[in-house]
Amino acid sequence: MRRVLVAAVVIVATLLLPAAASAITYGVPDGTGHAEVGALLAPHAFSDGTWEECSGTLISPTVFLTAEHCDLGLDRVAVTFDSSYDSTTGTTYWGTWHGDPDYGKSQSDPHDIAVVVFDEPVIGIDPARLPQAGSLSDLKAGTGITSVGYGAQSVTIDHGPTFHYADIRYVATGSLYAVNKSWLRSSMNPALDDGGTCYGDSGGPNFLGAGSTETNIVAATTITGDSMCRATNVDYRLDTASARSFLGEFVELP
Repeated sequence: MRRVLVAAVVIVATLLLPAAASAITYGVPDGTGHAEVGALLAPHAFSDGTWEECSGTLISPTVFLTAEHCDLGLDRVAVTFDSSYDSTTGTTYWGTWHGDPDYGKSQSDPHDIAVVVFDEPVIGIDPARLPQAGSLSDLKAGTGITSVGYGAQSVTIDHGPTFHYADIRYVATGSLYAVNKSWLRSSMNPALDDGGTCYGDSGGPNFLGAGSTETNIVAATTITGDSMCRATNVDYRLDTASARSFLGEFVELP
């Protein structure tokens, strides 16, 4: 979810959709655990002083995967892979935005996928892997999912919900409960010891497996969820023909 527009959809990732997830909740700071996960930076700081707009993943030395609903309306964008971003000392990488031209044309498959192609290769960070074609269709309920992103880490309620950001990469684990044509849906219910995404986590990765079973395969990208970021994480599958058709223009597919 992108943090500007997604207050009505899911608070599980960085929100840019009318119904998306944004920040990692019920998780912990990631540190160097997922160095390949980065943040798409806004052109100007938000009112709270933070810069992170959406999350994403390095999938080749020159390609950063994220969500099309995170489009800032700019051809040139900046990304950081710092686990805790400071605008005065942080490292940024500049590149060109490319979104799926079929975005938003179908309810069943919104083509909510985009990449940033960097001007220069990112050195010293191993890219994540993409899933093989159709490999997620038979995933079992209860399969672990590891969500990573820079979105809101907590929500407080006063005269309405307030989402708290810190420009820090967080990680949480949840459990899969449904698979359909375009989506993976996983629990992020803290009552079940699950965590997940919130506003600002949109475009960020959901790795296949959790704990000792975690892999570096990005099964799906965070798109939406519930508005309070404490029930469901809804993620766009990357093993489908449409996702692979777009991604194949930029990276070699497994």
